[in-house]
Parts: sequence; C-alpha cells; structure tokens
Amino acid sequence: MRVSISRVVRTLWAGVAVAVAAGLVACPSAWADGGTQSVLRATLKNGLKVVIVRDTMAPVVSTSINYLVGSDEAPEGFPGMAHAQEHMMFRGSPGLSAAQLAEIGGMMGGDFNADTQESVTQYLFTVPADDIDVALRIGAIRMQGVNDSAKDWAKERGAIEQEVARDMSSPEYVLYTKLRAAMFAGTPYAHDALGTRPSFDKTTAAMLHRFYERWYAPNNAVLVIVGDLDPARTLAEIRRLYSGVPAKSLPPRPAYHPQPIKPVTLTMPTDQPTASTVIAMRMPGPSSPDFPALEVLADVLSSRRGALYAMVPEGKALQTDFELSALPKASLAYAAASYPASANAAAVKQQILKVLKDIREHGVPPDLVAAAKLQEKTQAGVQKQSIEGLASLWSEALTVYHLPSPDADLKRIEKVTVADVDRVARKYLDLSHTITLVTKPRGAGAPVVSGGFGGQEAIVLPKEKAPSLPSWAKSALAKLHVPHSTLAPSVSMLPNGLTLIVQPEYVSDTISVYGHVKNRQQTEAPADKQGVGGILDQLFDFGTTSMNRLQFQAALDAIGATESAGSDFGLNVPVKKFRRGVALLAQNELEPALPPVMLNILKEETAQVLAQREHAPDYLTDVAIRKALFPPSDPTLRQATPKTVLSLTMNDVKGYYHTVFRPDLTTIVVMGPITPVEARKVIERYFGGWQAHGPKPQTELPKVPPNRPTRIAVPDPARVQDRVVMAETVGLTRSDPDYYALNLGNAVLGGGFYSTRLSIDLRKNAGLVYSVNSELVSGKTRSIYLIAYASDPQNVSKASLIATTDLKSMLTAPPSAGELLQAKALLLRQIPLNEASFGGIAQEFIHLHDMDLPLDEPTIAARRYLAISAQDVQAAFRKWVRPADMIRVSEGPSPK
Repeated sequence: MRVSISRVVRTLWAGVAVAVAAGLVACPSAWADGGTQSVLRATLKNGLKVVIVRDTMAPVVSTSINYLVGSDEAPEGFPGMAHAQEHMMFRGSPGLSAAQLAEIGGMMGGDFNADTQESVTQYLFTVPADDIDVALRIGAIRMQGVNDSAKDWAKERGAIEQEVARDMSSPEYVLYTKLRAAMFAGTPYAHDALGTRPSFDKTTAAMLHRFYERWYAPNNAVLVIVGDLDPARTLAEIRRLYSGVPAKSLPPRPAYHPQPIKPVTLTMPTDQPTASTVIAMRMPGPSSPDFPALEVLADVLSSRRGALYAMVPEGKALQTDFELSALPKASLAYAAASYPASANAAAVKQQILKVLKDIREHGVPPDLVAAAKLQEKTQAGVQKQSIEGLASLWSEALTVYHLPSPDADLKRIEKVTVADVDRVARKYLDLSHTITLVTKPRGAGAPVVSGGFGGQEAIVLPKEKAPSLPSWAKSALAKLHVPHSTLAPSVSMLPNGLTLIVQPEYVSDTISVYGHVKNRQQTEAPADKQGVGGILDQLFDFGTTSMNRLQFQAALDAIGATESAGSDFGLNVPVKKFRRGVALLAQNELEPALPPVMLNILKEETAQVLAQREHAPDYLTDVAIRKALFPPSDPTLRQATPKTVLSLTMNDVKGYYHTVFRPDLTTIVVMGPITPVEARKVIERYFGGWQAHGPKPQTELPKVPPNRPTRIAVPDPARVQDRVVMAETVGLTRSDPDYYALNLGNAVLGGGFYSTRLSIDLRKNAGLVYSVNSELVSGKTRSIYLIAYASDPQNVSKASLIATTDLKSMLTAPPSAGELLQAKALLLRQIPLNEASFGGIAQEFIHLHDMDLPLDEPTIAARRYLAISAQDVQAAFRKWVRPADMIRVSEGPSPK
C-alpha cells in the first residue's frame, strides 16, 4: 500500500514516485486502436467503466480498479481519510477475511498493492493469466462491501502511522509538504494523500465506513485490465461478477479555487550529501488545451542540449532537471539542480532563473522542439514494454489526463508547434510568482556500538492458524506446476568474447538494448585509486572522440533515441533506426571523449560530495553494516575518499577503462521486434572490433568468515522513525543445493506477501511496522541473510525480538503444510510475473549470465521448489542460519 508523492521529492533526491489522478471521459463500447494492442471498452449498467487491453508479451494479467476518490474528498481536518480506507480494504470484506485475502495474494505471486492519490485510489493485482478470475472476484467482493471494524482499525492505525513516520523522516518530503501548502493554499491540493498522525488518532472505524459508503461505487470506478487474455470472455466474467453491485448517488466534488502565489523561499537541512535548489511554479492541469505544449516545453528545458543541463559541464551543478507534474486541476512545474554543499546556493538559483528568463523572452530552439516530439514517441514505445506499466499508463490516461487512451496524449503532442511552446513559455514561466526550495546537508553523529545482539532474547508468539480459502480460490490456486515460460532467447558469442542475447518481442515499435560490463571497482582498482570507476562512468556523458557532447546528443535526437554509456549501458530506439542507434551506442561505449577539462571538474565536485558523505547517515549506516559483517581487509570496505579522487590522473582513468571494459566481460541483451540474425549482424558490426588485452581482472569477492553479533545505532536528526537492518553472513553460495530450500523458507518467513510470519506478527497483529521483509542475497562466493523494517524508536527492540523469535522458529520446527504450499505457490507464480517487462527480462538474463547460471534457471528452480519438503526447509535453516549472530544496525533516533 502506498501514497503517490510528487517527483519534486525525487528531484530533491529522496526518491518517491509521482502519480496524481482525477476524472474520466465516457467511451462507448467498441473495439479501438490501442497502438499494437487491441482494446475493448464497455460501461456496465451500474456505471462501472471497463477497459480491456490484450497484450501477449507474457502469460500475465495486470488489473487496476480505480475508484475516483482520493485526498481531495477527505473531510476537513482528516487529510488521510482516503489513504486510511485504502489500508482498511486489506483488513477484509464480508465473504473474504483479511487472512484469506493475504493468503490468496501471496499464492498468486504477491504482486498485490494499492495506491492513494489526489482524486483516485487504485487497487492493483498483477497475476499469472490463469488466475485472472480470482483477481476479478476479489475486486468484486471488495466493491460490494468492507468490514472496517474498530478492532482492525486499532491495529491498522499503527501500521499507517509507521508509513507516516517513514515519510516524515525524509527532509525532502517534509519540504515538499510545505511547498504544497504554499503553492495550493486554500485548495484540496494544500495537502497530499498521506495523512498525519494526529488526524489518524482522531479517525474512527465508523468514519472510515461512511467514507467507503459515500465513494466506493461502480459508477465511481474504472476497471483497467491489461495482459494475455481473451477480451470477450474477460468482459463476460466482469459482467457476471460486477453487474450486481448497485450504483450510488455520489456526493459533490470539492471545489478548486487557487489563490495568488506568494513568492517564498523554503529551506530545510537534509541528511543527503548534496545540496539542491528547486524553483517551482504552478501551471494548468492536463485538461487545459495548453498542457501538450507545456509537456514539450518541459522536454526542451530538460534536454541535454539545453541551457539548464549546460550547468553540469560548466561545473555549476551535479545534476539538473525540469519536470511537469500533473495534478487533476493544476500542475507543478519545477526546475532543479543539485550541487556540492560548499557551492553558492544563491548563484545556483540565479543561474536557473536566467535560463528560464531567456526561454521566456527569446523562445525555445526549434530543433529542440522537434527532438522533444520524437523522444515522446520513443518513450511511448518504451512504456508499452511492461504489462503492469501499460496498465498504469492506461489508468493515468483515463483518470488523470481525461483522455481515451495513452496514445491520445502523443497525438496531441505531435500537433504542437514551436509557436505554441513559445506562447506557453511566455504565459506560464512566471518568475515573479515562484516558490524556491533549498536543501543543505547537515550530517549526523558517529555510529554508536552497543554490544552484542541475538540469541539470549525469547518471546512466545501466538500461533496463527492458516485460513481456509474460499472454494473458488482453493480450486484455482492449490494446484502447483512448473509454469511455462514464453521466453526463447537466442544466445551467441562474438569472436571477441562478447555474449549476445536476443529476445524477439512484438508489443512495441521500439527496440531496447541493455548492456553490462561485469566489474567490481573494489577489486579492480588500487586502494589508493578508489573512485576511479565512478569518475569514468560520469565522463561517458561528454561525447566521443569524433563528436562533442552537443553533436552526439543531436545525433541521438535526430533518430528519437535515448542512450547511456558506462559499465551499464543501454539504448531505446525506433526499430527503423536500430542500426544508427547501435552505431552511436558503440561509439560512446568504445570511443568516449574523456575530456580532461571535465575530469578536473568532476574530481573537484566528487571530492566535495565525498567529504560531505562522511557525515551522511545513509552512508554511515551502509559502512556500519559492512564493517559488522565483514573482516577489516574485505574489498567491500574500500571506499573512495576526497584524497583518492583528487589524486586521479587521466592515465589512471584510461588505464582503468582498458583494464575493466573488455568484450569478454560484457553481455548485451537486445529486445524488441527484431530477429536474432538481424540483431547479431548489427551488434557484431559495431561491437565486433572491440578487443580485450591481458588477463581478465578479478571481479569476484573472497569468501568471508561468520560474523559476530553487534548492535550499532547511527544517529540521524532528520528521522522520526528508525530504519533497521538485521543481518548475518551465510556460508552457502548461490550454487549450493541448499540454496533452494533456504530461499523457499525465506518466503515462509518474510520474503513473500502479507501472509508471511514476519508480516503477520509485526504488522498485522502488533502494528509496530508499516512493512517488513527478509531476503537471502546469494553470490558466487558469499551470501547474506537479512531482515529489514522501520519502527518508532521505542519499538525497535520489541520488533527485533519478534523478528528474532520468528527466525528461530524456522530452526526449531518445519513450516506447516499450508505455509509450504503458500511459499511454493508464491515463488512459482513469480516466474511469469518476472517475464512481463523488457527491463525485468533483460536484467534477469544479465544476472544469470554473470552468475554462470543457465538462462532457464527459473524453470529449473521451479522443479527444485516443488520437490522440497518442510523438513528440507528446517534442515537448511538449522545448517546455515545463526540467529544468535545477527547484527542489528539502526538509523534514526536512539532506539529503545
């Protein structure tokens, strides 16, 4: 369950995604063109609007029930009401208990969530195609009613307040809330959907149920389904399940009356190692006829050929961006820059304002408008490369952009002229009514070691009885089998040792290339040259030996391609421009310019950031975990410092490049509408001349001994909640036969959905955490087992005691038959879910190749999981896991 927050926060380097939504346009029942997918639309007699998109990329279906209600409709004084009701939808409905819902969600692969926005609340399922009827039935049951009991709300309140604590522990999010309050004072947008602890303390279950009864109705919902399905059969099933849900008379919507903006500068200390400045403006929303031109303007301002990005090569900023973030009836536009803490924030602000003023007064470069429109077309193709992503795209188009399809936005962008962009720039780049946000690093204190942790603690937890599933779910989910993979990759090796993997896919007219050079800076660079890999990766952004950065970017723009080079490299390009796109990618990867002037700029900037990083809580926490787990000589403890970076010469950079970047350590994956023969011909032409020299460098880490227990607290004055990691080294490796039993047991403990032991005990029953997960991270030479959660400081020890008790239980008794069935179903059904996006497929191929595993390893693993017994799981935990040796590292206030 999550709340969508503006990209302003992400631009401030906090990393929370945007999504806001409202409205819907009526569409007749008909087949329609959805690009390369076929689309069926219908409106049921009770008003439920249905859009079904057939996409055969994988045997997977993604469903999104979008209720047109969100934080805009929250009662005065209760800004998180919609968010709280979203949480309570997971606490059960008449005919489907919370335990049953969690069990079913886990058995279908665990890709089950919800999302609260300004004027829409989404309930999301991505499942194997065979399970679509189960997902649809759950949606229908929850549309008919919800329990909203006082007992359940008393427990769920604790979980949602931990979500609030998590976000309020981010200074960037806190600053974003202040931006919303200033930019949209007197409107529903003055707050986002998250809510506050005081308002949740006042909220009652009865209030939540009234909110549900007012707004949750078929005539206030849009059901979007995307995937490998029979549209006509699916629509018939939807009619059978949903037609009986009665429509309701809906309350009036809140009015939106924006007030004049009062310019103000908001400053906040941050625990990040860099400073940032954001200049924000209010602009029209997606329904405005000016919005398409504003989208193009945003693309122009964020172009790597633009004046805003020029601040980076000029040494005035580390990163820059311009974003247009849509709300239902308005938009937030903002220009942003990050820079070292020692830089002059006022000078950065003035430079950003100068860029915006020049565009407003003199207009936009016509060639950048043309480039922006081409890039929008390519990105539209990329967005079709994920089933779940396409479902999200359709939901956004219908409920945020008030459009009949995602392609409709592209069509209106294609009509935008240079004159249109110049006009909206003059009209809406209102620099006299901006709000400025500034973050400044403040750092934290030194980590505090407080002794051992682990085996002495004990607690008795109530045994959770496995729920009895409804017959319609049991019959569909209880049968386990090895899922059929639709992937058929072609694997070949070029004469120079480069591995090429081609997976033809025909859901988009865009080809995507994913490349990876197997590398590890800690083992490949001398101890006194750490940081050289990061500097090198940044230098790839500044052109090639035959084209400077502006010429190179212009060449990409001319074919509508996006590209990146470095140890991880990639390309998105229209199918007709594949050859030219690969030629440019190879030129950047194999013939980077490495300009000396940029090396000097990057060294100085990076050294300043690294000096500040020494005081950043996130970095100190990461180092504390590594030091607690690994011996002092371990390569992972080698870190770049200002001294090592400032000492780098161009010879050091080039020497590292020639040592590390070699074809026999490189894997390239090509996905899209292309045959293996065609792909190889192009890749070999441009990458075939690349040669390796000398022996391969060492890229594997050494084995490590068992760690000893310890507790470490890293102070972070910005956080109101502690982030906690419990971990230990594990002696097995990824190739060990016990890996499968241990990983299956992890799905029982905490690596699955809400029905895992950790989630039940820490979230559902105790309300101590918002989320908790466990993970077995296995490599070729070492493994780590970890448990991660976040809680209020006074609950850290209590939560870790419960987690340790659950971990010990895996050693003392085998999992129950129900737990084992649920874990196997989860892992088996995750296999097709992981094959439902280009990015997911390509990254899995690269990972498997790096691990020397066959590309059909998921199918092999499925067979292994099916054969594992409960006793096998217990034996693996008893052999490899040492609860008494778990370290505990917390970040935030002093834990209790």
